[in-house]
Amino acid sequence: MRTSQKYVLKNVEAFKANLLLWSQRFDDVVWLDSNNHKDKYSSYDAVLAIDAFTSITTDSYEAFSKLDEYQQTTNDWIFGYLTYDLKNDIEVLSSKNYDGLEFPELYFFQPKKLFLIKDNELEVQYLRMVDDEIEEDYQSILSVTPWQSEESHNSSSVKIKLRIHKDEYFEKANTMLAHIHRGDIYEANFCQEFYAENSTINPVDTFKRLNDISEPPFATFLKLEDKFLLSASLERYIKKDAETIISQPIKGTAKRSENEVEDGKLAEELANDEKERSENIMIVDLVRNDLSHSATKGSVKVEELCKVYSFLQVHQMISTVTSKASEDTKPVEILKTTFPMGSMTGAPKISAMKIIEYLEETKRGLYSGAVGYFSPDGDFDFNVIIRSILYNASKKYISYSVGSAITAKSNPLKEYEECLIKAKAMREVLENKSFQFSVES
Repeated sequence: MRTSQKYVLKNVEAFKANLLLWSQRFDDVVWLDSNNHKDKYSSYDAVLAIDAFTSITTDSYEAFSKLDEYQQTTNDWIFGYLTYDLKNDIEVLSSKNYDGLEFPELYFFQPKKLFLIKDNELEVQYLRMVDDEIEEDYQSILSVTPWQSEESHNSSSVKIKLRIHKDEYFEKANTMLAHIHRGDIYEANFCQEFYAENSTINPVDTFKRLNDISEPPFATFLKLEDKFLLSASLERYIKKDAETIISQPIKGTAKRSENEVEDGKLAEELANDEKERSENIMIVDLVRNDLSHSATKGSVKVEELCKVYSFLQVHQMISTVTSKASEDTKPVEILKTTFPMGSMTGAPKISAMKIIEYLEETKRGLYSGAVGYFSPDGDFDFNVIIRSILYNASKKYISYSVGSAITAKSNPLKEYEECLIKAKAMREVLENKSFQFSVES
């Protein structure tokens, strides 16, 4: 049982900044921020869950059945993540590539303390065992001062390395194209890692700067002891709102321009780009098929197809697919029948994942997985982990990965350039300098 208390916030943005700083005294933190992107499917402007009362950590073996049991038994708010490698629980697949981050493959926790922000109202929900701390914590959050983050600049120079160099990328992209021309697959999301070793960052400050230059609708700060996710995600994986299921895959990217006329032209060109539209539509078909496993007959609908949305760093082509879940379907089953998300795999999904594993050099882990929550009534909301920095503080290992969809019409050079566009924000934040597209070594 939880005790609930509500407050009216005078300055929402200042309170949010204080709240994130204050949360760092805990080992288990999930912060979700919409950055005021108020679409029709939004539930909250920001959410903070901290301090695990119970938790589940597991590898991919029977991961979804363990999560289902935990979610059903807890019957409360739980927050956490699904790594991409949980694919190995769903299909006969494996993940044997290099892993420099070493995140557990699945982690969820039941927070003692929960903060829900909507418009200018804060709802605080504490488990009864700690509900006597609500007012004291609220006053402590208000008293957090900006000087506490002054020390939060990168404490060492971060030098980014490429796991796959440019010539090797072209070779691998051409191998992917050969699979497509043979008919093994129609499309696959091919990803590459950028990383830094023996490097340290201040996670909160790094997240703040990444968030400030991106302002994405699914920003996430996650802390699991010494492991951190700093995400400027633009993409919703899947949401359950009563019986309605919503998935919003992204496929199609174009850079922004400071020139308003040129920027509008770039957005228009993306909207009309035959290659970008075809890859988006292929993934929409895959999502429709995935949702059909848990949907009532005839309820799967494409609400929006190939619409271009503009964000601070990029233009993106986004589609929205919805369905109605059958009453006897458990929440975790909906995740299992749609995971990993089609936008990060390809079509057909299993064949694409096999080829991805062979050609990529790094275990994806949390990248292209999902972070989100289940509510007590079984609803959920999860993003897609893209445009994200991952950090293992104990190993001093920093990583971010980017990818693009390879289709029959792909040009390896353009796909490589798309990866650099997507990597721009993370690299700028980590290196504290303007990103140059000529950096190819």
